[in-house]
Amino acid sequence: MSAERLAMRKIREVLRLHFECGIKNGRKIAQATELGKTTVYDYLNRATAVGLSEWSKIAPLDEAELEQLLYPSGETNRASAQAPKRPLPNWPEIHQEFKRKDHHVTLALLWEEYKTESPHGYQYSQFAELYRQWSKKLSISMRQTHRAGEKAFVDYCNGIHVTNIDTGDKTKTELFVGCLGASSYTFAYAAFTQSIPQFIDCHSRMYEFFHGVPAITVPDNLRSGVKTPDRYEAIINPSYQEMAEYYGTCIIPARVRKPKDKGKVEAAVLVAQRWILAVLRNRTFYSLSEMNEAIQLLVEKLNNKIMRAVKKSRLELFEELDRPALKPRPSLRYEFAEWKKVGLNIDYHFTFDDHYYSAPFQLIKEALWVRATDAVIEVFFRGKRITSHARSYVKYKPTTKNEHMPSSHRAHAEWTPSRIIEWGKSIGANTALVIEKVIELMPHPEQGFRSALGIIRLSDKFTKERLEKACKKALSIGSPKYQTIKTMLKNGMEDVEVRAPKARSSLPGSSRPEGPVQLDLLATENIRGKSYYH
Repeated sequence: MSAERLAMRKIREVLRLHFECGIKNGRKIAQATELGKTTVYDYLNRATAVGLSEWSKIAPLDEAELEQLLYPSGETNRASAQAPKRPLPNWPEIHQEFKRKDHHVTLALLWEEYKTESPHGYQYSQFAELYRQWSKKLSISMRQTHRAGEKAFVDYCNGIHVTNIDTGDKTKTELFVGCLGASSYTFAYAAFTQSIPQFIDCHSRMYEFFHGVPAITVPDNLRSGVKTPDRYEAIINPSYQEMAEYYGTCIIPARVRKPKDKGKVEAAVLVAQRWILAVLRNRTFYSLSEMNEAIQLLVEKLNNKIMRAVKKSRLELFEELDRPALKPRPSLRYEFAEWKKVGLNIDYHFTFDDHYYSAPFQLIKEALWVRATDAVIEVFFRGKRITSHARSYVKYKPTTKNEHMPSSHRAHAEWTPSRIIEWGKSIGANTALVIEKVIELMPHPEQGFRSALGIIRLSDKFTKERLEKACKKALSIGSPKYQTIKTMLKNGMEDVEVRAPKARSSLPGSSRPEGPVQLDLLATENIRGKSYYH
């Protein structure tokens, strides 16, 4: 994704968190979006200045429209993105020097030394503020306090096994655990894997269990939710991000190697292990649903248990603190959707799950985003939905809309069947003939371009001479196909003569054919077995 597109996505997310999720604290928005606090306030001020003070006005806008409204004069925030980063001072060394009071070292002196080494560094006011923020972390280790309805923490731990009633085989499960920050109200649910669909399904069930949605959801750096774990700029999985937008929550992953960020959920996991998994350790379960029924009974018992420190149960605290402060959840459960970045080939089709779908040919070579559910494939370009298809599970077949195809008379239609066939002739007559047949087999000629180009590109890896021989042989056996030719070249079969299979007979006087025999293989659909090459 280009820097401009990424920047517009972040602007959109800042506006969503502020206007839809109601997060007024710019520091929290900055943490969630990996932006500076000043940058966050700049985006919010720009939006307010042009009348975009409600999410209902912002949501229908695509990225280009939003950029035009926020930056009408053509200016962008690219300058700050492209500006070289200021070198960060060596705070431990500066702190050590600053403590040397016997040498009368001042912060101003240390700043001057820093600027001498880094002329493009921070000015004194910023330098002093950054040092103050850094030094605060040295001596203060406050126990975190959680506001009502603000955060839910989620994590996994190893679960117990499900036994196959027929074979006795055991399948391991994962226990998903979630808890609210203020009340420690706990949710648990068993799943077979930590895959993205099951990870998101567990979140949906958790929000239903809480009867509402927290402002912030804090996962550990699981691959299911966090695409690229990083202490400062974790990248959220697109499907997980879409789920968060649907429920109106904000995803802020726990920082890497920061135990305090996930202390609440680690305590909840420990409690779940003691009061759920340990209780069920000697039971045998024959289905996941049976196991989850037992887990829910123990979760209810756990939440009703009086906590010695506060003399109240988690349920009582939940009803007093978290439940009134939670956001209302949507009436329908979120439908999982997979997101994938794809490229549009010159045949104006992209590949998803081994099926080919068309998109407007004008977007050839552009980066597109696909949102896939069980029933629908949606295509987005720069944040705007441009087309959709009913999802097909038929492998290696095209789904094409006529309006996506280029007209034959368009001047910019760079690729034509005749041009690709002529390209094949530059390798040899047999290569051109194979390409011609490949294109003829498709309902629309453009749909054969992908295979035709694949055949031509084999010459880069295996030489033109070998490709021409392989095409000649593919024609002789009636299989002018990309996979057939590729297999021949990969296994060095283009020079092997096609021989008849050895005759097998136990009758006296039977004879076997000797020498090469020409077979009628033109009716053969595919290459079948090594006997054709020996």
